[in-house]
Amino acid sequence: MSWDCGLKYVFSVPPALQPGSMCILHDKEDLSRLEMVQRLAKDGCRFLQNHSKGPERTSEPHSDEAVRVCLRERGHDVLVLQRISSQQPALSASARGGGREEARSRRYVVVSGTPEKILEHLLNDLTLDKDQGAESDTLLDDFLLTYPVFMSTSDLCQALLGHYCTKRQRGKEDRKEDRKEDRKEALERKRKVLHLVSQWMSLCGDFLREDEHVKLFMKTLCRYVLDDLYEHPSLEKDVGDLQKVYMLHRRHTMDEYSPQRKSRALFHQLSLKENGLQPRGALRDAKEVLCHMYISMDSFLSMRVQVGVVAQELLQAVADRMEVPLGELVLVAVTYNGGRLLLQPQDRVFSEALRPVGRLHVCRKDLGEVLNPFTDNSELQQRTARMLSLNTWDVAVALTNFDWSIFDSIHEQELVYFTFSRHSSSSHTVALELLLQRCNEVQLWVMTEVLLCPTLCKRVQLIKKFIKIAAHCKAQRNLNCFFAIIMGLNTAAVSRLSQTWEKIPGKFKKLFSELETVTDPSLNHKAYRDSFRKMKAPKIPFPPLLLKDITFIHEGNKTFHDNLVNFEKLHMIADTVRLIRQCQKDHMGNSISQKSSSEVRSYIDYLHIIDNQQTLFELSHRLEPRA
Repeated sequence: MSWDCGLKYVFSVPPALQPGSMCILHDKEDLSRLEMVQRLAKDGCRFLQNHSKGPERTSEPHSDEAVRVCLRERGHDVLVLQRISSQQPALSASARGGGREEARSRRYVVVSGTPEKILEHLLNDLTLDKDQGAESDTLLDDFLLTYPVFMSTSDLCQALLGHYCTKRQRGKEDRKEDRKEDRKEALERKRKVLHLVSQWMSLCGDFLREDEHVKLFMKTLCRYVLDDLYEHPSLEKDVGDLQKVYMLHRRHTMDEYSPQRKSRALFHQLSLKENGLQPRGALRDAKEVLCHMYISMDSFLSMRVQVGVVAQELLQAVADRMEVPLGELVLVAVTYNGGRLLLQPQDRVFSEALRPVGRLHVCRKDLGEVLNPFTDNSELQQRTARMLSLNTWDVAVALTNFDWSIFDSIHEQELVYFTFSRHSSSSHTVALELLLQRCNEVQLWVMTEVLLCPTLCKRVQLIKKFIKIAAHCKAQRNLNCFFAIIMGLNTAAVSRLSQTWEKIPGKFKKLFSELETVTDPSLNHKAYRDSFRKMKAPKIPFPPLLLKDITFIHEGNKTFHDNLVNFEKLHMIADTVRLIRQCQKDHMGNSISQKSSSEVRSYIDYLHIIDNQQTLFELSHRLEPRA
């Protein structure tokens, strides 16, 4: 691919500095605006003009889009940048020490490159001035959200340590002023690395605290910073910020110490308890999953539990829900190869991979054969009256609170892991998978409730109730449950109940039709997107559609071009996953949670679900036989 445009300038770097490097620039003014070029030029690069001419350049404002810079090393492209006009106001000439004012407001963004060069450009482009860092912050955010696509966390740790420790080599004849300038540049580089690490920990800390590479990296980096405190005392503020974001606690104030004593004392504090990292087991046990407790061969109770739950706790919850004495119940795991395991009261149910030991069945002890599961009892088949007695707004609030507690814990990077490495990084996508699972369960719950309702008049009341609940979920900005309820009512097993739907009043049919319009998939779900865009945050999106958008970006664009990371693709992905962040909080930091009654919460927290489609169709035909 050629980015030729306008007059070309070529400069080569002396072998002593950087063997085999070459950069093609497409505008003479690029030499004064590209910081990487300036640094190389300062070190003695020779600039050679290439007299071959390319197409005529246009002076129109959009011409920046055609100006790209390609950096080559050893005959291969390693970084491609594109010039953009900065949205930040340019500094005055006096503030920069002279020069043109407007020309230097133009900057460069990454188009593609090797992981190492992208990181190098990111650090070069990074600004520590909060008033002037909007664009560099966006590039930094894109990089931190999507780096797992093209490099491992271990590689990133090693690269950051390398940039922090890099020392410039100068001859003995260098003047004192040069060495002073080198120290100044070294301090700025170190501060940029620490700023990037702080942002990294702030953004991805929940994913990283269990990573052994990150533990070692943070310990090593803190040691390096503490060694540098004597020469660069100003780094103490940066390491203090790093402490806060990585949950490190200092026991003593440092004002009474000299820089050397500060280093020793601070190192002692940072070394305590592996740099203050929580034990891996404690973090893992704090995660939650949706647990399916089968009470028949094709129906289960869905409940949210922590992954450290033991069999006794699950049996107690089921006994309370079904009003059965705990002593009559046992918990059996049917493993994936067909084996059966009777779980003891203190046996853990979930493995290290956050997966259950098998399909969990609750059985009675007095059935002779201990593995005989429950049959559907009268309490489960005749619970329609209880559902009809619940207030629809309270049910919608309880559903929304349940979804919000999951959605609020989702991190943007979970969508990246789910799309690119869902099988190898399942522990990184627990909250996202939980919300997707909840959406599917609510849909099945709607079907189960309707198809287990024995009488026609009560089924009509139940469908009316679900239509109102769906409308309330939409009003509460919970599009996850809204979609799930509408899809549950639209499934074939429910929609075929013609006698039931004929009895639905006209105003409810009209309301249902309006709600269906929002779920219409035509024109790439335009109706949903328009409606969702108008909703104020916080709000809960429909996660399958969000994953669909990211998958289309992934499948429609190559991750690598000529062995270079396609950063334009990653920018599109980062821009999409940031929707999670925008939906979770409004500008005031408010949440979407509301109060609901304990009776409704206990009902919603333990949904009885039939997950066998054949069983659901049999129930449907039993209610209204085929003509």
